[in-house]
Amino acid sequence: MVAIVDTETSVRMRIDELRRERNAVILAHNYQLPEVQDAADFVGDSLGLSQQAAATDADVIVFCGVHFMAETAAILSPKKVVLLPDLEAGCSLAGTITAEQLRQWKAQHPGAVVVSYVNTTAEVKAESDYCCTSSNAEAVVRSIPEDREILFCPDMFLGAHVERLTGRRMHIWMGECHVHAGIDPDRLAAKRRANPGAELLIHPECGCTTSTLYRLSSGDLDGAATVVTSTEGMVRRAATSPAQTFIVATEVGIMHRMAQQAPGKRFVAASDDAVCPYMKRITLDKVLMSLERLSPRVTVEPAIAARARRAIDRMLAAGAAPAQAR
Repeated sequence: MVAIVDTETSVRMRIDELRRERNAVILAHNYQLPEVQDAADFVGDSLGLSQQAAATDADVIVFCGVHFMAETAAILSPKKVVLLPDLEAGCSLAGTITAEQLRQWKAQHPGAVVVSYVNTTAEVKAESDYCCTSSNAEAVVRSIPEDREILFCPDMFLGAHVERLTGRRMHIWMGECHVHAGIDPDRLAAKRRANPGAELLIHPECGCTTSTLYRLSSGDLDGAATVVTSTEGMVRRAATSPAQTFIVATEVGIMHRMAQQAPGKRFVAASDDAVCPYMKRITLDKVLMSLERLSPRVTVEPAIAARARRAIDRMLAAGAAPAQAR
């Protein structure tokens, strides 16, 4: 056990040395391994992290997340070196739609406005009119004139949630995050029965969102509050809510940060199986290797980056949530 601790400590020390030598900033998404989060300069959601990195004077960005997140960082920081410690860290949701598929969909709906979730490739963003996050999707959709047809991609659960909030009817791409889609209503109900009085925090990508909100509106759910919110919203809610126990319906990695931000409170995973294998590919050893070799690098072709940046900027103009630091 001592040897393991000593090894991790030595890796952390070497990472800190190289961070200074490379003038690097290390970003970690909320779903990363606890030790990776603890080594990062900033921990948070994907867009917020990219915005924070762009605001620094760092020459190198080490993004401990998945590929589309590193692409977004490269789009917002074109003069910085962006590293992704494992290029195999992909995203099942981003993989549900390609730029060619989006172009074909747009051709079927000429004149429609395309709103793409930030969980998409740079090429898909470049084919979009707006990007959105889970926290600002409602504001983005509300900013679009009501007489305009909307194509929303790629997450069908987030799309359905935005329809409920806005009353708008959109064409929704049938994509999903396999981790969030796997958090089913029956398992969630069992956790609620086992933890009476616990506040329920649900990410809008979850497959259980629709049925849970239906039961809530029909008065079929008793007990503490149910809050549908982004990862950052969950962290903030846990810190400010008077509740002492929370059932967390998203990837389990976030509970590490929630426990740090709200010490003394109890967090229960809605599903212990809600583990993203892509997020867990990045380890401290890979972070160290990435800093040593200044690779693997993630770049975005300038023409694609310019078009994708336009969709991101339109989102921010429509009303984005502020970036959050750890």
